[in-house]
Amino acid sequence: MPGDDPERKEGYLSGQLLIAMPSMQDTRFARTVIYICAHNSEGAMGLVINRLAGAVTFPDLLQQLKIEAPNLEKAIRIHFGGPVETGRGFVLHSDDYRHETTLDVSDQVGLTATIDILQDIANGRGPRRSLLALGYAGWGPGQLDHEIQANGWLNVSPDEDLVFDDDLDGKWDRAIGKLGVDPSLLSGDAGHA
Repeated sequence: MPGDDPERKEGYLSGQLLIAMPSMQDTRFARTVIYICAHNSEGAMGLVINRLAGAVTFPDLLQQLKIEAPNLEKAIRIHFGGPVETGRGFVLHSDDYRHETTLDVSDQVGLTATIDILQDIANGRGPRRSLLALGYAGWGPGQLDHEIQANGWLNVSPDEDLVFDDDLDGKWDRAIGKLGVDPSLLSGDAGHA
């Protein structure tokens, strides 16, 4: 049970969503929603789930990796996962897919960062739901905790649609809405809400 996870009891946010405060000054993260894949005493790693990477397409990526996909039916969008290691790919996915390298982030979500999952997706054997991202957001020890205390981020429990659906423009508003907060009332000043 997620509530019994010892790291979650200690205040770690693996499997949670981070929501950038309206006052976020870093343009790379303004109005972003980030799925936290790992958070512990050594730092944190997450994927931005509401921004696209730009010009690169899934067929282009498959061609660069020399992966055959003769029957590719679904258009897969590539997300900007964050500014760290932007040439590295990560797939956040539903729990129906397993690979020996899959990291179980929560009971419902896994993270796989091998070429095998791309081959499986291209050939129709991938997970039921997935989000492909290039790069990631990373924080050193205590850095994310400090940013949260400085009113840079809010956090909320995810739901599958919020994480995986294609409504990127609405994800930030929907994530804030889960908190029952009016974004116009949020303050960027520490200690004031």
